Amino acid sequence: MGHRLSRIYTRTGDEGTTGLGDGSRVSKDNLRVHAMGDVDELNSLLGVLLASALPPEMAASLFEIQHDLFDLGGELSIPGCSLLPADAGTRLEGLIDQYNEVLPALKEFVLPSGGLATARCHVARAVCRRAERAVVALDAVEPVGAPVMQYLNRLSDLLFVWARTLARHEGGTEVMWDRSRFKPAS
Repeated sequence: MGHRLSRIYTRTGDEGTTGLGDGSRVSKDNLRVHAMGDVDELNSLLGVLLASALPPEMAASLFEIQHDLFDLGGELSIPGCSLLPADAGTRLEGLIDQYNEVLPALKEFVLPSGGLATARCHVARAVCRRAERAVVALDAVEPVGAPVMQYLNRLSDLLFVWARTLARHEGGTEVMWDRSRFKPAS
C-alpha cells in the first residue's frame, strides 16, 4: 500500500467543506461531520486513558476498542458502508459483565472523580455519550446502521464500569452523590 497521507494540507477545506470517504463534499458543520468529530475526540481520549497505569487486560481491550472506533468513524465517513465488526457490541457486553460482576451493587449515583485514570475514564464516558447523541441526531435525517448506535451505547456503559473498576485499582473509593443535599424546587 502506498503512502495515504503524503500531503497533510490540501486546501480543499478552506471554504468550509470537507470530503467524505465516498468522495462527496459536505459542510464542516454537517451532522455527519459532527458525529465523526465526536467519535474522533472519544478515540483520542481513549489514547489519553491508555497513557495511564491500567491493568494489562484492560489496556489490551482498550486498544481493540480504538480500532473499533476507527472502523465506526469510517462507517460515518462513507454513508451506507459497514466496517464495524459484527461481534463488536457483543464483545463489549462480555467485558461489561466480566468487570461488573466483581463490583458492589450501586445504591446511589457515582460522582465523576477518583485518581487520574478513573477521572480520564469518566471524561471518555461523557464524550462517548455525546458521540452517541450526535449519531442519533444524524440518524434522524440520514440512516446510520443500528450497530453503530448500539456500540456507542455499550461503550459508554463499559467506560462507566471501567471507571468504577479503576477507582479500586488506583486504591481509592468511589464518591457517591449525597442525596441529602437534594432540595426539590417548590
